[in-house]
Amino acid sequence: MRTPGSVTKQAILVAARERFAADGYERATIRAIAADASIDPAMVIRYFGSKEKLFAAAADFQLLLPDVGTLPREELGARLVGHFLTRWQEDETLLALLRAGATNDAAAARLREIFADQVGPVVARLVPDPREAARRAGLVATQILGFALCRYALKLPPVVALSDAEVLGWLGPTVQRYLLGD
Repeated sequence: MRTPGSVTKQAILVAARERFAADGYERATIRAIAADASIDPAMVIRYFGSKEKLFAAAADFQLLLPDVGTLPREELGARLVGHFLTRWQEDETLLALLRAGATNDAAAARLREIFADQVGPVVARLVPDPREAARRAGLVATQILGFALCRYALKLPPVVALSDAEVLGWLGPTVQRYLLGD
């Protein structure tokens, strides 16, 4: 059963995700988020305590990575890139984190945590040496985050113009090498 409090809290989170995605962490304000949720700004503070805590709650993001054990080994890089393309295109939360992470230490820490906790174990299933797995997961993150920064945040025309198939063709082999190559 949804209580009025849970409905309000959810409305705040939805508004916060949208506002952080549109404005970034620094420019998003409690007042604007409250206006988007059609509530008083004091309610945002009541439920979340601060802008930083609201951001942390709004940035609770699951990458929903595929089970690499069920995918053909020769397609892992392309499939992982394809998965991230879908996530970037369907959910603005990750973009909000990326934008905020460029200027805010708490957001950068949250983004690092998401990739370490979610991408790290996927790569560790493929690479038994923990240090090598961490290194490779970090390199995968450079491709995924760097591409997203250029396409979705900076909107570099040549990168934006790439079709999804072209993105897979360019990034898939690189991610494949990071995952399994020598």
